[in-house]
Amino acid sequence: MPTERLSFESRRGVRLSARLERPDGPPLAYALFAHCFACTKNSLAAVRITRGLAARGIATLRFDFTGLGESEGEFGRQPYSADVADLVAAAAFMAAKGMTPRLLIGHSLGGTAALAAAGQIPDVAAVVTIGSPYEPSHVTNLFAAELDEIIRYGEAPVKLGPGTFNLSRDFVEDLSRQSSRERIHHLDRALLVLHAPMDNVVGIENAEAIFEAARHPKSYVSLDTADHLLTRAADADYTAGIIAAWASRYLSVMEGGA
Repeated sequence: MPTERLSFESRRGVRLSARLERPDGPPLAYALFAHCFACTKNSLAAVRITRGLAARGIATLRFDFTGLGESEGEFGRQPYSADVADLVAAAAFMAAKGMTPRLLIGHSLGGTAALAAAGQIPDVAAVVTIGSPYEPSHVTNLFAAELDEIIRYGEAPVKLGPGTFNLSRDFVEDLSRQSSRERIHHLDRALLVLHAPMDNVVGIENAEAIFEAARHPKSYVSLDTADHLLTRAADADYTAGIIAAWASRYLSVMEGGA
């Protein structure tokens, strides 16, 4: 299955790096994938799930949010809502290339961003969240020890995974201003919530809150013993299979491929 290197501009004029995973034959549909908080498009989950979807006929674009991976800009200095805008820009780029995404998928905070962005992407028919927090502010638990310093001095270095980032007061305050309930309730798209019951980063109560806030059609599937980052290949492939099977009901087959 071919992987295509692409890039596009965010709404702020920042160059964002992307990869498109294509099936061997004509795509049945196109999907857009949002990676987890402070991760990149090359995280194990992002690569394995997008390739798993391509193997099942769904061409899928994954990209680095501003300031992460190979994308330009500074992560943590822009507000969280800019990540939502990056998703909308990615969808617009795909549409301009004749690859209009019908499926929007997000892992962890990427799923929360997908819920927020879906209303601004008219052609999206279905949304999938994977281990996602109900409220964006949930991620402040990952740097709770630095919160006072960020608020007091305007920014502070925070270690997130293998990297250290300067998170700004604007980023933190924008997280707290976001509210998911109304966005989810008025999503007006099919929703699939995927979550592992033993997720020790984003608790299962977040999946319950997302599911309860949404209207039908909605589905929930347990990821059983998977860890939050889906580091085991079998868990990522299972996730891709569930998404492809579930989404087939909502994605119209594309005539002639791409």
